[in-house]
Amino acid sequence: MPELPEVETVRKTLVQLVIGKTIQEVSVFWPKIIKAPEQPEQFTDALIGQTIEAIGRRGKFLIFYLDDYAMVSHLRMEGKYGVFVKAEPYDKHTHVIFSFTDGTELRYRDVRKFGTMHLFAKGEEHVNLPLLHLGPEPLSAEFTVGHLKEKLSKTSRKIKPVLLDQTVVVGIGNIYVDESLFRSGIHPERIASSLTPVEIGVLHKEIKATLSEAVEKGGSTIRSYVNSQGQIGMFQLELFVYGRKGEECKRCGTPLEKHVVGGRGTTICPSCQRTDK
Repeated sequence: MPELPEVETVRKTLVQLVIGKTIQEVSVFWPKIIKAPEQPEQFTDALIGQTIEAIGRRGKFLIFYLDDYAMVSHLRMEGKYGVFVKAEPYDKHTHVIFSFTDGTELRYRDVRKFGTMHLFAKGEEHVNLPLLHLGPEPLSAEFTVGHLKEKLSKTSRKIKPVLLDQTVVVGIGNIYVDESLFRSGIHPERIASSLTPVEIGVLHKEIKATLSEAVEKGGSTIRSYVNSQGQIGMFQLELFVYGRKGEECKRCGTPLEKHVVGGRGTTICPSCQRTDK
């Protein structure tokens, strides 16, 4: 699933490609992607004549701001946007097409059909699901050491599931949780409330640093992720642990191990991330 750096890269690319374009027609070939309003026809009718003014992001969600509406889009596992000339053919995995008055189209392609789209009157997108209960952005001023300490001190859950909880901090998924914990020297099975103030400070710093570096490099190209122009991210070359089971730790040379923590595959260095630390 694309995480914050990948979604931010998609957002930046789409800003270059579709800002200022006016929607002439919307075609929905897989209605289950549209979660609000209830009838897909309401979704398509509302968007006709609307111009895309801006594109925002909240965690892993894209937000398309139009004249009167905000469309919240979640790519989930394999959702992708691409801009095409109207005459270009599309395949069976293209489920939504936004046709513009200039003869181009924004197409949403999703092999697994897990993605979602919600349309709200502008201003109502943050007071309704799916954005309603999201935690602070990890690269924002709201994500402070104090906030993280407060959330960790109140739970007996393991640290990895806590960091994956989007109500605690938004936008971080499996890749960047594993990387941040490694860089902090914290085992993912540590009980969150057992972390010391010093460890929390280090973890907070490494979450911000890891995500900032990933955004700068365009995200990580894992499996089928590319941006909206088909370009790959480069942060995967910087990964310390994710996807490197059995390889040597870049810091100490110990073979990396893969475990399951909170139902998620988790790669660690058993030397750098000891459970007794």
